[in-house]
Amino acid sequence: MFRKCKLIFIFIVCLSVFLLAACSTESAKDQAGGRKEVNLLFNFATSSLDPNVDTSYVSLRAGITETLVHLNDKDLTIEPWLAKSWDSEDGQIWNFELREGVTFQNGKPMDGKAVKASLERAMKDSPAIENALRIESIEADGNALTIKTEVPFPEFPSELVHPNTSIIDVKESDYINKPIGTGPFAVSKFIPGTAVDLIRYESYWDGAAKLERARFSFNEDANARSLALESGDADIVFRPEVESLENLEAKDGVKVESTSTFRVHQMTMNLERKALQDIHVRKAVDALIDRPSIAETILHGHAEVATGPFPSTFSFAPDYPKKANGMEAAKAFLDQAGYKKVDGVMQKDGKPLTFTLLTYSSRADLPLIAQVFQSDAGQLGIDVKIKQIEIPEEYMASNRDWDLTTYSNLTAPRGDAGYYLNATYHPKGALNFSGADDDRLTSLIDELNVTVGQEERSDLAEEIAMYVDEQVYNSFILHSNTLVAYDADKVKNWITSRSEYYMLTNELDVK
Repeated sequence: MFRKCKLIFIFIVCLSVFLLAACSTESAKDQAGGRKEVNLLFNFATSSLDPNVDTSYVSLRAGITETLVHLNDKDLTIEPWLAKSWDSEDGQIWNFELREGVTFQNGKPMDGKAVKASLERAMKDSPAIENALRIESIEADGNALTIKTEVPFPEFPSELVHPNTSIIDVKESDYINKPIGTGPFAVSKFIPGTAVDLIRYESYWDGAAKLERARFSFNEDANARSLALESGDADIVFRPEVESLENLEAKDGVKVESTSTFRVHQMTMNLERKALQDIHVRKAVDALIDRPSIAETILHGHAEVATGPFPSTFSFAPDYPKKANGMEAAKAFLDQAGYKKVDGVMQKDGKPLTFTLLTYSSRADLPLIAQVFQSDAGQLGIDVKIKQIEIPEEYMASNRDWDLTTYSNLTAPRGDAGYYLNATYHPKGALNFSGADDDRLTSLIDELNVTVGQEERSDLAEEIAMYVDEQVYNSFILHSNTLVAYDADKVKNWITSRSEYYMLTNELDVK
């Protein structure tokens, strides 16, 4: 039986690589003809390029669109991009001056009127962006924008880093297949779930791209991505299989980069489920997670054990008190919640404790973490049913038939704690899949939103993070590195960004 399953698995992987090779035929012919191009293979597939709603952020990552504000990956500060400058006297009325000479990929100018229409369209089609920006009104005059937020919002410009605020020409309405942005690459062809083919936009405001063409491909199978690089069907592979890194590094010309980020793998808890409304049950779930073992055996050391949502290098990451971990600690917490192990089954009032645990394969380590948790929970008599899903944000937002989810999230993509805390724990937060609705927590976040000064904000963010930890609203497992492997004999000027936002740039080149 095992041999049969193994043969089936090998067949599926080979078929996946074959299909990828077939999709790359045109690209390979172009390269042979002397064209300067690359094929980047990404770990998330998308059926839409709509930059204002697509949670894979492909349009920004592929260099199709840009935002008003850019994140400097080196020092985690925000800097001008499509906006040349901005200022505010009261934190509520913001004056933006747009960069001059910028055009959309159809040749039309990017002016204040076009940006106003783009932002309004983003807020109309994305409730998450509407909640994040909290814009009351926008006025445009030439290349000047005046934006008024609903309340004083000192960190408003940092929200304009978000990929879903990408600026597009809304008069070109095929947002799904061919959004018209201001980036260095325009869409040539989009094959949903497979790839987007790109051509250089010659009139790009920051200098035409060095590459003539590019392909941004998708494959959610980590092993297939690694094999694609080995076979030459891909030039850059995002998140190759961890177990394949040694083989990739041994291959002539291949370079593997492991870059620390501000991403956290977490166990998201559905607080609307009765069992998880008991803090002792949440503490038991947290105690069952063997973080050091997971980081070493599943991530092979390419991760930092997490004590909270923010990596220890951030000023707003608290020094958490040491917690009780392991089987005995989990059992003790469950005992406090009224659960007893009877005939091998953890139960309360005759009802067994069971969890439905969601996971998804586009991040290959998450299903493995789910399996480890399932095994450990089983030793305590807890039945954990693992359910594979495709797009976690869509599923968790639309369904409440789950208890736990292995989820991965960027917690400080603006170099500030406000984004994550608002998105994850505010009742209106776009990523509040746990359903957190805690008056004290909401009040603290609202206070953070109007606080000016980095030191004051860090102190308050630290207090909020500590409160989240005390209440065990979600469990934090590890901070994973971003892994990228590429053909260094061919690819030039590749930069692995800590934010994971910027990939195909006008500076990317081939030798």
